[in-house]
Amino acid sequence: MLARMLDHKSAPADWARAQFQGARLKHCARRKRVMKIAAAMAEQPGRTIPELFTRKYDIDAAYDFFDRPEATPDAIQCGHRALVKEELRQPGRYLLIDDTTYMSFTHRRQVVPGLGPIGVSDEGQGFLLHSVLAVRTTPAPQPDATGRRPPVEVLGLADQQYLIRRNRPEGEPNNASQQRKRRERESQRWPEATVRIGPAPADEAIRWVRVADREADIYEYLISCREQNHGFVVRLSQNRVILDPSDDERSGLVLGSVRAAEASGGLWLDLRSRPGVAARRAKLMISWGTVRLRSPERPGQPAGTNDPIDCWFIRAWEVEAPDGVEALEWVLYTDRPLATFEDALEGVMDYATRYLIEEFHKALKTGLKAEDLQLETASRLFAAVAVMSIVALRLLDIRELGRRLPDAPAACVGLSSEELEILSLEVDRELTTVAAVVLAIGRIGGHMNRRRDGMPGWITLWRGMARLRLLVRGAQLARKKRSKPPHL
Repeated sequence: MLARMLDHKSAPADWARAQFQGARLKHCARRKRVMKIAAAMAEQPGRTIPELFTRKYDIDAAYDFFDRPEATPDAIQCGHRALVKEELRQPGRYLLIDDTTYMSFTHRRQVVPGLGPIGVSDEGQGFLLHSVLAVRTTPAPQPDATGRRPPVEVLGLADQQYLIRRNRPEGEPNNASQQRKRRERESQRWPEATVRIGPAPADEAIRWVRVADREADIYEYLISCREQNHGFVVRLSQNRVILDPSDDERSGLVLGSVRAAEASGGLWLDLRSRPGVAARRAKLMISWGTVRLRSPERPGQPAGTNDPIDCWFIRAWEVEAPDGVEALEWVLYTDRPLATFEDALEGVMDYATRYLIEEFHKALKTGLKAEDLQLETASRLFAAVAVMSIVALRLLDIRELGRRLPDAPAACVGLSSEELEILSLEVDRELTTVAAVVLAIGRIGGHMNRRRDGMPGWITLWRGMARLRLLVRGAQLARKKRSKPPHL
């Protein structure tokens, strides 16, 4: 039952019913309304609210829903998050990928009540959106022939926080270090997410691994993971003091120690071209070891007052990089004891999966155009973004499915028989497998389907799905027209 309810490939109406039936909105009519809104967004991603519906009543009802005080993000996503957390309690290995994005509404000419300043100069308006994306991964992930991470199964959002910055009070120094002393730390959102998710099951058959970039290299975050039985793979940001485990005396800085460790193995990684940078095959070496991190200074507590953090490090770095190209280097902290090169490679693959949450943000902003919303208050924007965030998971899931189960029957993609038939007619080929369906959707979205191109990206798949929906709707209207008697 859970697998079906977390299936992001089912028809939009069925999918929306499963994801939002647990929403706590004080009335069943509001649950039905959010289901209808979500289904329309899934059916027509990127459309404005007036474009989602043909009846004015539905448009007005959508605006009324977003204006309801009970339509908070936590209430809207409550049922979905409960499904995700229940699935996380099943035996398996899960990655909980943390990241923050800035939702910007600076382009709006008028001030939106409830939003806060964003940007370096605090001249824009918007909010911070901190999400924890849960995926199921393999027990011992290994890279493919190109060095890329293995595919994962997208479950959903384990947590999401909406954070508003406050304007700098009059008289407060315009100095970052002084502001940090006076204002509540924004970094608190990282350990707060750990508390909101709750403790991992005390079961050896279940492992939760928090995966995050440099911004999460925070003492409180790492400690919160340890307290809640969460594993972690976090990229190093601070060149912290390390301690000698024998006497807890200072023995240097972490980067110096890490870079002195010898490689225990390596892999090849194919890198795609970027603007100004040609595609290349990078040779990566990997080293690993243990490290004890001294606790940092905190108000009223000198450095080293709190408990140190004992963990392992993994360093992956590029050798023989081309002239003029910055060599790759990742230094990661992990809680998992490392005994072999394969253990260290697992941490590297876990961190490589972190990019999936960047694609989630692109799906939300580019695919669903969340920053183009014209709602008039922050609370209304939060409610709409909360719905869109769940819809965005559908855009990620189909690409991962194409990599995870390429030879499965075409029906596993979740398209209806009508959609598969019309897609087959459009590309003029028989579609028997998941890979064939994904490539066909990519083709009508602009993918060339050349062997060297690989599988289409999610933006291309989103465009293909949007076009397929139009083709299906056109076929339905044509049948409706034929079934009606001619007008006299």
